[in-house]
Amino acid sequence: MRISLVGPAHPYKGGGVHHTTELARRLAANGHDVVVESWRAQYPALLYPGERQTVTAGTADGPTFAPTRRQLAWYQPAGWWRVGRRVGRDSDLVVLAVFTSLQVPPYLGILGGVGHRARTVALCHNVLPHERGPVDIALMRTLLRRVHTVLTHSPEQQRLANGLLDGATTESRMAELPPHLPETLAPATTDGTANPGNGAGAATDTCTVHEHLLFFGIVRPYKGVDVLLRAFADGAPPNVTLTVAGEFWSQATELRALATELGIADRVFFREGYVPTDELGALFARADALVLPYRTATATQNVWLAHEHGVPVIATRAGTLPGHVTEGVDGLLCDPDDPASLARAIAEFYSPGEPLRLRAGVRPVDPEPYWATYIETLTGRATPR
Repeated sequence: MRISLVGPAHPYKGGGVHHTTELARRLAANGHDVVVESWRAQYPALLYPGERQTVTAGTADGPTFAPTRRQLAWYQPAGWWRVGRRVGRDSDLVVLAVFTSLQVPPYLGILGGVGHRARTVALCHNVLPHERGPVDIALMRTLLRRVHTVLTHSPEQQRLANGLLDGATTESRMAELPPHLPETLAPATTDGTANPGNGAGAATDTCTVHEHLLFFGIVRPYKGVDVLLRAFADGAPPNVTLTVAGEFWSQATELRALATELGIADRVFFREGYVPTDELGALFARADALVLPYRTATATQNVWLAHEHGVPVIATRAGTLPGHVTEGVDGLLCDPDDPASLARAIAEFYSPGEPLRLRAGVRPVDPEPYWATYIETLTGRATPR
């Protein structure tokens, strides 16, 4: 099958880039003829809340899939139609990677060029934004009703998409987002434990309690870092420290002020800015646990990322998180948007012997079953065994 994937690719950064690249690679390995259609200018800078959309020149954040074209630009609407015309002519299947409603105008332009020449899929990482504006529902409803198939990553997201599709002929499919961890991670060893490997995949010392917790990821209100700070102040032993590592899309000043107000400013370290893959190993190596205090969630790779480094996880019961953490085995779960519940989980985690016991239960995820199901659901064809 000839497949065009429209989505971000290196030098753009983040999990979406890793997913697009890994999906292209696996589709090609299964015998499909694949091209990635990416961007030379994805969003206007004023509409992007982060510090920069791409990784720093010369920084390796993962391999690039070949062939990848970069002919799309947000400021050239005529180019959207031209790319759509070409991929419609050259493809049997056109897959649009959907992360935000900002993509809807260019995607509608691409679909206009595709016309009826190829089947189209909206691959929805987020059906609607976590923090929604007044036009998000209308934009996403328009996009989802223009494609042949919508693919979502959880039952909750599928229900949300079906609500927008009400009465439309668009087909709705669901498959869990498969693992697409950074390429620099070392593979698991034969006994299932994490391999110290090449640095980024290094596991923590299995005999040491570091008295340190980690939050990792983009800092946005729905991620609940403010909840974590309140819970940390109440539940963490006084000798335990916390690092909040990632790009701040908002709240930087407010969170620092909150840490001071709670009396924990000397125990909380803010590592602001995008964390490239070659720094992940050092970040995880000194953590007893990764804490994911999300108020809401769709699908995230962060539990699997922590487990690949040999680190247990304390997470809320939001989105797909409860399906990735086996409570009492490789992590602990608590209620979302509830500082008291998270504080109890942190206190339980630091009860005598518990950090080492949970660390011993961590196993890296096996990506193959997830990808086999995902590709079969996306293409409608079983993955060769």
